[in-house]
Amino acid sequence: MQLVLASGSPRRRELLQQIRAEFVCLASDIPEQQGTHETASAYVKRLAYEKAIASAKQYGAACIVIGSDTLIDRDGEVMEKPRDQAHGIAMLRSLAERTHKVRTAVCIMYYDGNAPSLVQREEVTTEVSMGAISESAALTYWQTGEPLDKAAGYAIQGGAARWVKRISGSYTAVVGLPLYETEQLLQAVEAKLG
Repeated sequence: MQLVLASGSPRRRELLQQIRAEFVCLASDIPEQQGTHETASAYVKRLAYEKAIASAKQYGAACIVIGSDTLIDRDGEVMEKPRDQAHGIAMLRSLAERTHKVRTAVCIMYYDGNAPSLVQREEVTTEVSMGAISESAALTYWQTGEPLDKAAGYAIQGGAARWVKRISGSYTAVVGLPLYETEQLLQAVEAKLG
């Protein structure tokens, strides 16, 4: 059975390679817009599901598909990818000297070529505590180009690691794909397929 990762993210691809050797990546272009009364948790779970469905339809044949999405939740405010330099620096600086939540949702399903079934979902929340981040340090980091496509404009596995005081939860979820939970969900779907 073909395994499809519904993502174009190199980080998710590298993470999945740690637990599964063979899969294809199919990025989907779905609108990422939080609903007016949608919580951060509901939003990230919906995006993971929509990415999985879109990539399964794109694949067009029977497959097991993994959809995932990650966002930053700072006191209930969703922080997504930065719009521009000023926005990116402002988001990063707003995380300084405080703890925020990184929410990553995983949705795994069997797609028979027409419709999804055996849908398994989980959200993993990790708390990340950051130290001080000066304006000049944030600007220097922005200029590396690394923050451009990252939630809240930082990569824990990259240059922003220098500001991370501690994490409580799954490191791989912060990077973009919680490996333990993903493996458990995959096994559950595979067991049902026989």
